[in-house]
Amino acid sequence: MHYFSPSFTKKNYPTRYTLNSANYGSVTCQMRVVCTYYKGFKNKHGIQYALYVVHRVTIALHQLHQHYRERFGSETSYRIKNQCRIRTTSKNSVVRLLFVALAFILVNLWVYLLWFFVSQTQRGERVIHRELFGLKTMLEFLSHAVEQHFPPITAIYLPTSK
Repeated sequence: MHYFSPSFTKKNYPTRYTLNSANYGSVTCQMRVVCTYYKGFKNKHGIQYALYVVHRVTIALHQLHQHYRERFGSETSYRIKNQCRIRTTSKNSVVRLLFVALAFILVNLWVYLLWFFVSQTQRGERVIHRELFGLKTMLEFLSHAVEQHFPPITAIYLPTSK
């Protein structure tokens, strides 16, 4: 078993790590240690170490960090989209695609509203006050607006028998 110790190197390198469990046994993972340099980014200096668990990697070690950064953005947008996606059991792919598209439109509307109405410019940068208007808050506003125009059905009355 190899333990990660960033103090002895300033280069990217592959390694292995073994996870042990009394209930499930052990598994050995292929790992990649990637170091990047802050170079004054966010007023930080020095080396940042990132550890990646990989399987059948075809990307060069020095490109791994950038690849995961790009992928993280995609994963985040799908996670946010799932907060406002309409749940359905429909097998109709057109309906399902419509609901996903609607979710992305709602997320983009939320970002637009944050940028233009819930942010302000301070010392050359734009500060977005996301804590004041979260995605769930916007969805609740929309839900209340829809319920005002289309009140929910709260009771069913059977016709009287003659």
